[in-house]
Amino acid sequence: MDIVSVGATINVMLASVLAKGTTIIDNAAKEPHIVDVANFLNTMGADIRGAGTDVIKINGVEKLHGNATYSVVPDQIEAGTFMLAALASKGDLLIKNCITKHLESITAKILEIGGNVEDNGDSIRVWYSKRPNKATVKTLPYPGFPTDLQPQMGVVLSTANGTSIINESIWESRFQYTAELNKMGAKITAQGKSAIFEGVDELFGAPVYSTDLRAGAALIIAGISANGVTEVYNLEHIDRGYEHIEEKFRKIGANIQRVEE
Repeated sequence: MDIVSVGATINVMLASVLAKGTTIIDNAAKEPHIVDVANFLNTMGADIRGAGTDVIKINGVEKLHGNATYSVVPDQIEAGTFMLAALASKGDLLIKNCITKHLESITAKILEIGGNVEDNGDSIRVWYSKRPNKATVKTLPYPGFPTDLQPQMGVVLSTANGTSIINESIWESRFQYTAELNKMGAKITAQGKSAIFEGVDELFGAPVYSTDLRAGAALIIAGISANGVTEVYNLEHIDRGYEHIEEKFRKIGANIQRVEE
Protein backbone atom coordinates (compact mmCIF):
# COMPACT_ATOMS: atom_id res chain seq x y z
CA MET A 1 0.00 0.00 0.00
CA ASP A 2 1.35 3.45 -0.90
CA ILE A 3 -0.50 4.84 2.11
CA VAL A 4 -2.11 3.08 5.07
CA SER A 5 -5.80 2.55 4.32
CA VAL A 6 -8.36 0.65 6.39
CA GLY A 7 -10.82 0.20 3.55
CA ALA A 8 -8.16 -0.88 1.07
CA THR A 9 -6.67 -3.37 3.53
CA ILE A 10 -10.06 -4.94 4.21
CA ASN A 11 -10.95 -5.10 0.51
CA VAL A 12 -7.67 -6.76 -0.43
CA MET A 13 -8.10 -9.28 2.40
CA LEU A 14 -11.61 -10.11 1.17
CA ALA A 15 -10.42 -10.47 -2.42
CA SER A 16 -7.46 -12.63 -1.43
CA VAL A 17 -9.25 -15.15 0.76
CA LEU A 18 -10.47 -17.22 -2.22
CA ALA A 19 -7.72 -16.21 -4.66
CA LYS A 20 -5.23 -18.80 -5.84
CA GLY A 21 -1.87 -18.63 -4.12
CA THR A 22 -0.53 -16.33 -1.45
CA THR A 23 -1.19 -12.60 -1.15
CA ILE A 24 0.95 -10.34 1.03
CA ILE A 25 -0.24 -6.87 2.05
CA ASP A 26 2.68 -4.64 3.00
CA ASN A 27 2.08 -1.40 4.92
CA ALA A 28 -1.33 -2.74 5.98
CA ALA A 29 -3.66 -0.87 8.32
CA LYS A 30 -3.58 -2.11 11.92
CA GLU A 31 -6.95 -0.93 13.30
CA PRO A 32 -8.83 -3.27 15.68
CA HIS A 33 -11.51 -3.91 13.07
CA ILE A 34 -8.84 -5.11 10.60
CA VAL A 35 -7.96 -7.79 13.15
CA ASP A 36 -11.67 -8.43 13.70
CA VAL A 37 -12.39 -9.01 10.01
CA ALA A 38 -9.39 -11.36 9.76
CA ASN A 39 -10.48 -13.32 12.83
CA PHE A 40 -14.02 -13.58 11.50
CA LEU A 41 -12.86 -14.83 8.10
CA ASN A 42 -10.54 -17.34 9.79
CA THR A 43 -13.48 -18.80 11.72
CA MET A 44 -15.07 -19.42 8.31
CA GLY A 45 -12.03 -21.29 7.02
CA ALA A 46 -9.79 -18.53 5.69
CA ASP A 47 -6.02 -18.55 6.28
CA ILE A 48 -5.04 -14.99 7.25
CA ARG A 49 -1.98 -14.27 9.36
CA GLY A 50 -0.41 -11.09 10.69
CA ALA A 51 -3.53 -8.93 11.02
CA GLY A 52 -2.74 -6.08 13.41
CA THR A 53 0.82 -5.76 12.07
CA ASP A 54 2.31 -3.98 9.04
CA VAL A 55 2.33 -7.17 6.98
CA ILE A 56 -0.67 -9.45 6.43
CA LYS A 57 -0.28 -12.78 4.65
CA ILE A 58 -3.31 -14.50 3.10
CA ASN A 59 -3.13 -18.03 1.77
CA GLY A 60 -6.04 -18.56 -0.59
CA VAL A 61 -8.46 -21.40 0.21
CA GLU A 62 -10.93 -23.28 -1.98
CA LYS A 63 -14.03 -22.12 -0.13
CA LEU A 64 -15.38 -20.67 3.12
CA HIS A 65 -17.98 -22.37 5.32
CA GLY A 66 -20.97 -20.68 6.93
CA ASN A 67 -21.16 -22.55 10.22
CA ALA A 68 -19.36 -19.87 12.20
CA THR A 69 -20.38 -17.86 15.27
CA TYR A 70 -18.53 -14.64 15.96
CA SER A 71 -18.90 -11.68 18.33
CA VAL A 72 -17.97 -8.36 16.75
CA VAL A 73 -15.40 -6.24 18.60
CA PRO A 74 -16.83 -3.15 20.40
CA ASP A 75 -16.67 -0.01 18.25
CA GLN A 76 -13.88 2.21 19.57
CA ILE A 77 -15.10 5.16 17.49
CA GLU A 78 -18.55 5.09 19.07
CA ALA A 79 -16.96 4.77 22.51
CA GLY A 80 -14.63 7.67 21.71
CA THR A 81 -17.57 9.75 20.52
CA PHE A 82 -19.24 9.43 23.92
CA MET A 83 -15.94 10.07 25.72
CA LEU A 84 -15.58 13.40 23.94
CA ALA A 85 -19.29 14.15 24.38
CA ALA A 86 -18.78 13.90 28.14
CA LEU A 87 -16.16 16.66 27.99
CA ALA A 88 -18.01 18.90 25.54
CA SER A 89 -21.23 18.76 27.59
CA LYS A 90 -19.46 19.15 30.96
CA GLY A 91 -20.78 15.72 31.87
CA ASP A 92 -19.74 12.50 33.56
CA LEU A 93 -20.14 9.24 31.63
CA LEU A 94 -19.33 5.60 32.31
CA ILE A 95 -19.02 3.81 28.98
CA LYS A 96 -19.42 0.05 29.32
CA ASN A 97 -18.45 -2.87 27.08
CA CYS A 98 -15.44 -1.28 25.43
CA ILE A 99 -11.82 -2.36 24.98
CA THR A 100 -9.91 0.43 26.67
CA LYS A 101 -6.62 -0.48 24.97
CA HIS A 102 -8.21 0.54 21.67
CA LEU A 103 -8.94 3.97 23.21
CA GLU A 104 -5.45 4.82 24.45
CA SER A 105 -4.80 7.65 21.96
CA ILE A 106 -8.13 9.31 22.85
CA THR A 107 -7.52 8.81 26.57
CA ALA A 108 -4.06 10.39 26.32
CA LYS A 109 -5.40 13.47 24.52
CA ILE A 110 -8.30 13.89 26.97
CA LEU A 111 -5.86 13.80 29.88
CA GLU A 112 -3.58 16.28 28.09
CA ILE A 113 -6.36 18.87 27.79
CA GLY A 114 -7.38 18.50 31.44
CA GLY A 115 -10.19 15.95 31.29
CA ASN A 116 -10.49 13.04 33.69
CA VAL A 117 -10.37 9.37 32.69
CA GLU A 118 -10.75 6.24 34.79
CA ASP A 119 -9.84 2.99 33.00
CA ASN A 120 -11.67 -0.05 34.34
CA GLY A 121 -10.58 -2.58 31.75
CA ASP A 122 -13.89 -3.27 30.04
CA SER A 123 -15.39 0.14 30.81
CA ILE A 124 -14.11 3.69 30.92
CA ARG A 125 -15.31 6.75 32.82
CA VAL A 126 -14.77 10.27 31.51
CA TRP A 127 -15.78 13.42 33.36
CA TYR A 128 -15.42 17.18 33.13
CA SER A 129 -13.94 19.23 35.97
CA LYS A 130 -12.58 22.37 34.31
CA ARG A 131 -12.49 24.15 30.98
CA PRO A 132 -10.28 22.12 28.58
CA ASN A 133 -6.82 23.39 27.76
CA LYS A 134 -5.71 24.18 24.23
CA ALA A 135 -4.00 21.36 22.32
CA THR A 136 -2.36 20.35 19.09
CA VAL A 137 -3.84 17.23 17.52
CA LYS A 138 -2.57 15.28 14.52
CA THR A 139 -4.57 12.43 13.10
CA LEU A 140 -2.62 9.27 12.31
CA PRO A 141 -3.31 5.63 11.44
CA TYR A 142 -3.94 3.35 14.42
CA PRO A 143 -2.63 3.44 17.12
CA GLY A 144 -2.46 7.21 16.56
CA PHE A 145 -5.35 9.64 17.08
CA PRO A 146 -8.13 8.52 14.69
CA THR A 147 -9.42 10.76 11.94
CA ASP A 148 -12.91 9.45 12.76
CA LEU A 149 -12.78 11.26 16.13
CA GLN A 150 -11.27 14.47 14.80
CA PRO A 151 -14.58 16.39 14.41
CA GLN A 152 -15.74 15.35 17.89
CA MET A 153 -12.45 16.59 19.33
CA GLY A 154 -12.92 19.76 17.30
CA VAL A 155 -16.15 20.44 19.19
CA VAL A 156 -14.28 20.13 22.50
CA LEU A 157 -11.46 22.41 21.34
CA SER A 158 -13.90 25.02 20.00
CA THR A 159 -14.65 26.00 23.62
CA ALA A 160 -11.21 25.23 25.05
CA ASN A 161 -9.01 27.77 26.79
CA GLY A 162 -6.71 29.25 24.14
CA THR A 163 -5.93 28.50 20.51
CA SER A 164 -5.72 24.90 19.32
CA ILE A 165 -4.52 23.37 16.07
CA ILE A 166 -5.68 20.18 14.37
CA ASN A 167 -3.62 18.68 11.57
CA GLU A 168 -5.47 16.15 9.42
CA SER A 169 -3.22 13.61 7.69
CA ILE A 170 -5.80 11.00 6.65
CA TRP A 171 -8.85 12.48 4.90
CA GLU A 172 -8.54 15.85 3.20
CA SER A 173 -12.29 16.62 3.40
CA ARG A 174 -12.59 16.03 7.15
CA PHE A 175 -12.84 19.76 8.02
CA GLN A 176 -16.18 20.34 6.30
CA TYR A 177 -17.87 20.39 9.73
CA THR A 178 -15.96 23.51 10.79
CA ALA A 179 -18.16 25.81 8.68
CA GLU A 180 -21.21 24.40 10.48
CA LEU A 181 -19.62 24.89 13.91
CA ASN A 182 -18.86 28.49 12.98
CA LYS A 183 -22.60 28.99 12.47
CA MET A 184 -22.92 28.09 16.16
CA GLY A 185 -20.43 30.73 17.28
CA ALA A 186 -17.16 28.82 17.00
CA LYS A 187 -14.07 30.60 15.65
CA ILE A 188 -12.39 28.09 13.39
CA THR A 189 -10.16 28.79 10.40
CA ALA A 190 -9.68 25.70 8.24
CA GLN A 191 -7.36 25.63 5.28
CA GLY A 192 -6.00 22.56 3.57
CA LYS A 193 -4.93 19.93 6.07
CA SER A 194 -4.96 22.21 9.14
CA ALA A 195 -7.50 24.10 11.21
CA ILE A 196 -7.04 26.70 13.94
CA PHE A 197 -9.58 26.74 16.78
CA GLU A 198 -9.82 29.93 18.84
CA GLY A 199 -11.66 28.88 21.98
CA VAL A 200 -14.94 30.69 22.67
CA ASP A 201 -16.92 30.77 25.91
CA GLU A 202 -19.93 28.89 24.52
CA LEU A 203 -21.71 27.71 21.40
CA PHE A 204 -25.22 28.73 20.35
CA GLY A 205 -27.96 26.71 18.72
CA ALA A 206 -28.37 26.98 14.92
CA PRO A 207 -29.58 24.95 11.93
CA VAL A 208 -26.59 22.88 10.74
CA TYR A 209 -26.02 20.26 8.06
CA SER A 210 -24.20 16.98 8.47
CA THR A 211 -21.70 16.63 5.62
CA ASP A 212 -20.49 13.14 6.57
CA LEU A 213 -20.82 10.50 9.28
CA ARG A 214 -18.42 11.87 11.91
CA ALA A 215 -19.32 15.49 11.17
CA GLY A 216 -22.90 14.57 12.03
CA ALA A 217 -21.90 13.04 15.36
CA ALA A 218 -19.85 16.15 16.14
CA LEU A 219 -22.77 18.45 15.37
CA ILE A 220 -25.05 16.44 17.67
CA ILE A 221 -22.48 16.84 20.45
CA ALA A 222 -22.24 20.56 19.69
CA GLY A 223 -26.03 20.89 19.78
CA ILE A 224 -26.25 19.13 23.12
CA SER A 225 -23.55 21.41 24.52
CA ALA A 226 -24.80 24.67 22.98
CA ASN A 227 -27.08 27.32 24.44
CA GLY A 228 -30.41 27.20 22.60
CA VAL A 229 -31.96 24.90 20.01
CA THR A 230 -29.93 23.19 17.30
CA GLU A 231 -31.40 21.44 14.27
CA VAL A 232 -29.16 18.85 12.59
CA TYR A 233 -30.05 17.89 9.02
CA ASN A 234 -28.90 15.05 6.73
CA LEU A 235 -29.25 12.35 9.38
CA GLU A 236 -28.66 9.60 6.81
CA HIS A 237 -24.94 10.22 7.23
CA ILE A 238 -25.11 9.72 11.00
CA ASP A 239 -27.25 6.59 10.78
CA ARG A 240 -24.49 4.89 8.78
CA GLY A 241 -22.30 4.61 11.86
CA TYR A 242 -24.47 5.01 14.97
CA GLU A 243 -27.50 2.96 15.91
CA HIS A 244 -30.32 5.01 17.48
CA ILE A 245 -27.88 7.74 18.48
CA GLU A 246 -30.63 10.07 19.68
CA GLU A 247 -32.02 7.42 22.03
CA LYS A 248 -28.60 6.81 23.60
CA PHE A 249 -28.04 10.52 24.18
CA ARG A 250 -31.56 10.96 25.52
CA LYS A 251 -30.99 8.18 28.08
CA ILE A 252 -27.98 10.04 29.48
CA GLY A 253 -29.80 13.33 29.84
CA ALA A 254 -29.75 15.08 26.48
CA ASN A 255 -32.85 16.95 25.33
CA ILE A 256 -32.87 15.51 21.82
CA GLN A 257 -35.48 14.11 19.47
CA ARG A 258 -35.67 12.94 15.88
CA VAL A 259 -38.24 14.89 13.88
CA GLU A 260 -39.78 13.64 10.63
CA GLU A 261 -40.43 16.53 8.25
